[in-house]
Amino acid sequence: MAILYKQQCILCRKNLVLISSRGKHPICYNCQKQELQQPVKNPAMKKLFAIPEAFYQEHSFLRSIKLNYLRYGSLTPKQIDAFTKTVAELKVKSEAV
Repeated sequence: MAILYKQQCILCRKNLVLISSRGKHPICYNCQKQELQQPVKNPAMKKLFAIPEAFYQEHSFLRSIKLNYLRYGSLTPKQIDAFTKTVAELKVKSEAV
């Protein structure tokens, strides 16, 4: 398991973000919220991204996948598989609690 530590958001410099390596650019959910709320037109993708907002708040990986779709208009099959697998794992963990 990777070592996690907190670093300030590079945009607002107020919130702390959990990251696992120094190579990443930590951006908090509040700074990405406006981009994430753009409408998704494709019905299949709309269903894919219809997950609880708490998942997006806690996991930057899920935010990055959705932002990639919003920017480029499509996702690779590997990105879709990784997204669905991660969401399934998070649902199992949230039900166990």
